[in-house]
Amino acid sequence: MKYMLLIYADPSAGAPPESPNGAYPDWVTATNSLREDGVLLGGDGLEPVVSATTVRNRGGERLLSDGPFAETKEHLLGYYAIDVPDIDTAIGYAERMPIIASGSVEVRPVMETDASA
Repeated sequence: MKYMLLIYADPSAGAPPESPNGAYPDWVTATNSLREDGVLLGGDGLEPVVSATTVRNRGGERLLSDGPFAETKEHLLGYYAIDVPDIDTAIGYAERMPIIASGSVEVRPVMETDASA
C-alpha cells in the first residue's frame, strides 16, 4: 500500500546544521534507508512556505495569494512517498525521520484510483 510521509516543523526552530556538501547527514541516512529497504517511491524537500502561491477559483475568477492559505505553527517541509505492506510499517518509517523529536511526520494513505478512469 502506498503512503505519504508528510514532514512538518516549526520554522522558528531553525534549520539543522548542514554538512560541507550542503546535505543534512541525518536526512541522507533516512533517505538511503528507505531506498535500501526498497520502499521509496519518491520524495523531496520543499522550498520555504514564503515561496508558495495559493491558487483558488471563486465564481470563475482565479485568485492567487502569496504564501500559504492558512497560518499554521508547523509548515510542510517535504515528503516521502513509500510503498509498504501496512500502516504499522509506514508509522515505523515515520518514527525514523530525524525531525520526529522536534516536528512531526503525518502518515497518510495514498488514495488508490483507477488510472484508466
